[in-house]
Amino acid sequence: MSRPFPRPALRAVPLTASIIALSCCVAPEREQSTEPAPVAARPVPAPAPSPTAAPKPAPTGEWTEWPATAGEWIYRRDERGSLALFGEPNQDARLTLRCELPARQIYLTRAGAASAAVPFTIRTTSGLGGYTAQPTGGALPYVGIALAPTDMILDRIVYSRGRFLVEGGGAPLVVPSWPEIARVVEDCRS
Repeated sequence: MSRPFPRPALRAVPLTASIIALSCCVAPEREQSTEPAPVAARPVPAPAPSPTAAPKPAPTGEWTEWPATAGEWIYRRDERGSLALFGEPNQDARLTLRCELPARQIYLTRAGAASAAVPFTIRTTSGLGGYTAQPTGGALPYVGIALAPTDMILDRIVYSRGRFLVEGGGAPLVVPSWPEIARVVEDCRS
């Protein structure tokens, strides 16, 4: 037979359990940290400004081997006549060819700033034409020339082997010779 616990020992069990439970609720003493205090973050220096790109040197060699100017032609008609615009989508045109029907005049303009007349050269695979371009005076900086619809340079542009070059009033433009140009020329000749 087993012996029952004496009564005073039974009274000590709840008291011991209470002391153990309370000792679990007390936060342990904080130990002294041996790690150094965190260093305040240094401000990040502002990035150095990137150097401005030097202007690209003019291409050398035969102009027919130069890289083409980025863009494409778009043809439009309006109340004044027809228009071919060359450039990149959602940007101002770099080069325009406009037929003014009432005056039977073709205007070739390019993006470029000038305060006075500037030399203007159009090179094709079958020859070149030299002109003097004037500032257009519009809201955007353009220079341009006026051509008769019968000017031989227009035929040379239309029949140039794939591209033609416009020099003057800005960086050279190596432009594809697409059908939009021929449409504007024919609109002014008919």
